[in-house]
Amino acid sequence: MNQYMLLLHDSTEDFADVSAEEIQAVISEYVGWRNDIEEQGKLIGGEKLADEGGKHLSMQNGEIRVTDGPYAEIKEVLGGYFAIKASDYDEAVEISKTCPHLKYGGRIELRKIETVH
Repeated sequence: MNQYMLLLHDSTEDFADVSAEEIQAVISEYVGWRNDIEEQGKLIGGEKLADEGGKHLSMQNGEIRVTDGPYAEIKEVLGGYFAIKASDYDEAVEISKTCPHLKYGGRIELRKIETVH
């Protein structure tokens, strides 16, 4: 069985005008989806990432540069991830299609995990 990473991309403006009650309903959908995938034996793990944007590291002129992110002009952030098991990309795509993230305007980047033994 192969492993795949679902990287959940969001617009920074997607939930700007959403009430606390609506956010709870959205969270419940994600939890329900996660539970369904887990019951099928397909879930490896996953978490929501903090909204603050983290740190960005890069090498410039032989020195490591650390900056805060995301930048003000950035309209998309990595909001979370799930790792799943699937026989191939086709099955991983079918599982990903059921994720509520797409329903709310998000984008899913699906990547196969290369396991090194």
